[in-house]
Amino acid sequence: MRHPLPAVALAATIALGACATPPGPVEVTRFVAPERIAQLGKGTVFVESLAGAQGDTLALAPYKAAVAAELKRLGYIEADSTGASQIAQVSVEKYTLAAGGKRSPVSVGVGGSTGSYGSGVGLGIGINLGGGEKDRLGTTLTVRIIDKATQASLWEGRADFRPPENSPLARTQANAQTVASALFREFPGNNGETIEVKVSE
Repeated sequence: MRHPLPAVALAATIALGACATPPGPVEVTRFVAPERIAQLGKGTVFVESLAGAQGDTLALAPYKAAVAAELKRLGYIEADSTGASQIAQVSVEKYTLAAGGKRSPVSVGVGGSTGSYGSGVGLGIGINLGGGEKDRLGTTLTVRIIDKATQASLWEGRADFRPPENSPLARTQANAQTVASALFREFPGNNGETIEVKVSE
């Protein structure tokens, strides 16, 4: 099932016409506890790095900000960690997918990564500077929403996006907004369902 991504305020998108290789869709998978759907999309929420992070990083900040903006759009009120009733835990992983389909062997997460899906920062690794098909810079954004009082998982989603390395949507700010917007499209979604959210050029 494909869902068009609504227009978002991304200045970078104006340059997409110059990108020979289309950015491709964002693949989104979500899990929701059916008995807890009524708790989602309301109340107070605090956005933090996924547990296990080696401290916060500047690289993760745009993704956390994009997630916070989406949650507020859905009806949440952002609060500090002591006043929030729910916690949104954010993890981002970066990797390079070479033009031939080979994934970068480098495995480095960007703040809070668990390494569950394999990753690599890859921003300067294996970039194709010649003509033809470009390498793709992959981003996997994972968000888990938990009930603060009980620590029960309410919702979890993952968005994977692989734009060409020369695409404006590979740049951090635009990339963060694109994957976050796709992840929370038609929130909360169906439990266990994977959809493709098309990114307009």
